[in-house]
Amino acid sequence: MQHPTNSKKRALQWPLLKQKKFSEMLRLAAADWFKSKKLPTHTHMPYCLGEWEQWPSNLILPEVADYIQKQREAASEKKSPFPLHKYLHHGMSSQAMAFNLIGPLITRQDYSPLISLLKSKNVEGASEIAEAVFEYEDRKVFNEDAGQPTSIDIALKDKNGQPFIFIESKFDERAFGGCSVFGLGDCSGASPIGFEDDCFLHFIGRKYWPLMSKHGITDQLKNERQCIFAMHYQFFREILFSIEKNGTFVLLSDERSPVFSSRTGEDRRSLMPFLTSFLPEELKSRVVAISTQELVREIEHNPRHEDWIPEFKRKYAMNAL
Repeated sequence: MQHPTNSKKRALQWPLLKQKKFSEMLRLAAADWFKSKKLPTHTHMPYCLGEWEQWPSNLILPEVADYIQKQREAASEKKSPFPLHKYLHHGMSSQAMAFNLIGPLITRQDYSPLISLLKSKNVEGASEIAEAVFEYEDRKVFNEDAGQPTSIDIALKDKNGQPFIFIESKFDERAFGGCSVFGLGDCSGASPIGFEDDCFLHFIGRKYWPLMSKHGITDQLKNERQCIFAMHYQFFREILFSIEKNGTFVLLSDERSPVFSSRTGEDRRSLMPFLTSFLPEELKSRVVAISTQELVREIEHNPRHEDWIPEFKRKYAMNAL
């Protein structure tokens, strides 16, 4: 049996950054950024703005905040809400991070950094990117006729306006979203494969399981006793959405995150290699991971963005880049 003092020494040699340290680093940077802007913050959380309504101050460029406001108004007129997250005013908000990183590319109509990075990852059709939109949804894919449908953080469209690359943005999160039915205690979490009517979501008409079967994913899960949706519902839902749209799913995450990424991108201790192992071989090329740092480096090559990219790096503790 290993002596306790030795285990403490070994713990210090763990090669990945722990989530707690990662979060502390980000919170300190956010608090410093808000302080430098003289923005009022939450009494006990200096890394969070005082009120949700202050969320535009969590964005670096006013032009991006204006764009988001206009998108919300346009969506409201079409009776198709543009979902802003509950914690958009929080310094750790992944939605705010995505607005800050991708928003300027949209407002300045410069997709060259995304094109270059995605081409380097062999994403099919990357050179055809002509437009990007936030919070893309289509209720018909899963028959989500009520409630909040599956919403993709960023959809990239071709010159014909067809979305074909679907990006999920993660920052300080510790997991993909799990199934709320399981989370509320209304499900045992047992796999329903072969007994799909035991799944409440299937019972009310959602197409998640039929599409899992259509694309061969249930074949990979037939020996699993636990329902894969219980903990990883969001991942498989967005994979299915992307495939049904004949597109590619892209995870955008911080390479320092011990949950979503690793320095090599292939470390089996991170979540993406684990989850993609449940996909049939023919689907694995339709799933790509890129890091926030990689995209930042691509953006830095273009002088059109030199007015805000240093601020982004400071706000998100990336000044070591």
